[in-house]
Amino acid sequence: MAAKRSITRADIMDLGEYVKERGDRRRRMAELKRRRRVEVGPFATFYFESYDTMWHQVHEMLTIEKGGEAQIADELEAYNPLIPKGDELVATVMFEIDDERRRPLELAKLGGIEDNIFIRIDDDLIRGRPEGDRENTREEDNKASSVQFAHFHLAPEQIARFRQPGAQVMLGFDHPNYGHIAVLPEDVRAALSDDFA
Repeated sequence: MAAKRSITRADIMDLGEYVKERGDRRRRMAELKRRRRVEVGPFATFYFESYDTMWHQVHEMLTIEKGGEAQIADELEAYNPLIPKGDELVATVMFEIDDERRRPLELAKLGGIEDNIFIRIDDDLIRGRPEGDRENTREEDNKASSVQFAHFHLAPEQIARFRQPGAQVMLGFDHPNYGHIAVLPEDVRAALSDDFA
């Protein structure tokens, strides 16, 4: 069965039913996300999104904010672009700096990092494309947002190589103040292979 590429109104579960199943659904989602998560460097984590992660996020937002029917369209508009469309991987990249005093100092060093995110398959470097028109780096102080969204578009031959068991895939940054790289663990590579058509 082909992966779903967008959430429609028909996919939204009755929230009363969702709340009854919420604990179990959250446990299953935590396990799924574990296989879609990669740490790169001292404080960046990539969370690769899918239809399932975005479906869960939409339902969580609707449950928490209780905006009713009026909120649904806004949530679908916000989260549908983060579902991979068959020739891409989509990641939420979070700079998780626990120390509140250190956080703004570190983010101030990372201006423009949205243009320095990549995946490497063998010798092919695939640059991440920032999501839409959101402000990833503030113009007034060149401070990076602690949450970034990156789309990695792969050509068919790159997808074929990515999907090969044991393929060496690297993920990283080549920003002058955050030059870190990590090898994609095999279980993560296998899970992400399902994101392609």
